[in-house]
Amino acid sequence: MSIREITAADLPSLLERGVAVIDVREPDEYREGHVPGAISVPLGRVPESVELFRKSVSVYVVCQSGGRSMRACEFLHDAGVTNVINVAGGTAGFAALGNPLAAGDQA
Repeated sequence: MSIREITAADLPSLLERGVAVIDVREPDEYREGHVPGAISVPLGRVPESVELFRKSVSVYVVCQSGGRSMRACEFLHDAGVTNVINVAGGTAGFAALGNPLAAGDQA
């Protein structure tokens, strides 16, 4: 199984095109700061939320640094969802590059 992956540095240009981003961190982490436009689906809820990931376009999955998002992508791939792409470096890498984070419960 090969999960597609991008780096946090690749994400800003993709966001400009309006790609789908799903953040699999816990709700409190998401509220503190997330990639603008990302929707929250905590890792523990991924199994019951598979249909949110099943789209006709690529879905970029992000967490804090890339570990949880990779686990989510592996689970989804095993469930037949092959359009997911892991964001290596995650939200921390995105912010470390000087990109602004959104705060609160809304994408």
